[in-house]
Amino acid sequence: MRHLSISPDIASALESGKPVVALETTLVTHGFPHPEGLEVAQDLEQAIRTEGATPATIGVIDYSLRVGITADELETLAQARSVPKLNPSNLAAGITTVGMGSTTVAATMVAAHLTGIRIFSTGGIGGVHRNVADTGDISADLMALGCFPVAVVCAGAKAVLDLPKTVEALETRGVPIFGVGTDRFPAFYRRDSRVPIDQGFNDISQLAKAVRAHFELNMGSGVVVANPIPFEAEMPEDIYETSLKRSLEDLASSGMRGREVTPYLLERLRLLTKGESVFSNRALLLHNAKIAARLAVALE
Repeated sequence: MRHLSISPDIASALESGKPVVALETTLVTHGFPHPEGLEVAQDLEQAIRTEGATPATIGVIDYSLRVGITADELETLAQARSVPKLNPSNLAAGITTVGMGSTTVAATMVAAHLTGIRIFSTGGIGGVHRNVADTGDISADLMALGCFPVAVVCAGAKAVLDLPKTVEALETRGVPIFGVGTDRFPAFYRRDSRVPIDQGFNDISQLAKAVRAHFELNMGSGVVVANPIPFEAEMPEDIYETSLKRSLEDLASSGMRGREVTPYLLERLRLLTKGESVFSNRALLLHNAKIAARLAVALE
């Protein structure tokens, strides 16, 4: 397919029916300061391999949407300045004009769907923003989850969002939320948002059966696999509440809107928590990658 390039090892794994897990690249360019983003991406790939699956890191390199970028390409992306953050609305323009970019959850789902990858691991999905009545700001991740049959393993939605409205929006789009050891939606840095989800599973094989059944019903939508942050990495509630409140106040006074809102808020949280948010973020990303690989193995 024009504009889409699949690495030989990913193509071979897919052709032989081996488990493959997609990974995004926004965390490399926008989620962590350099070189930490690159280190995290490398750790995620290794964790997936250790669990018996093949990692497929996705990004735009040399005017091509690459599924399975190489270590050198990943480093090039991490070191580049002003790398655009690509979602479905600017993906085509990014491929054909800039030629380089990192893929968001939504854009990564596009690439995964085009290549037949059914499992994708990320940190947290985007969703409905807290001031949606004023801004209309709803992440393209929700659109992608409603359109592409890919299971996204995540620690819920990003903490800065309106989590009850995000869960409601997923239900409206026909996207089931299956919990890993929980029947409530995780709150990214915290394990429990107190918002109920569709079904919790304590066993990966049972989770895999439900995910497989959803795909076999051909409803066209994806699945959210909600995997809470490990207990030992959960951010203390007082730090979480205080820093989140201050970050949202800072955002309101900044007047910022659009694609830069989430990176801005995550950076404010990093500073206000004195790096504790980064520790939690790395831990949940690694945990999600391991669960995604186990789910991919169980599905195959």
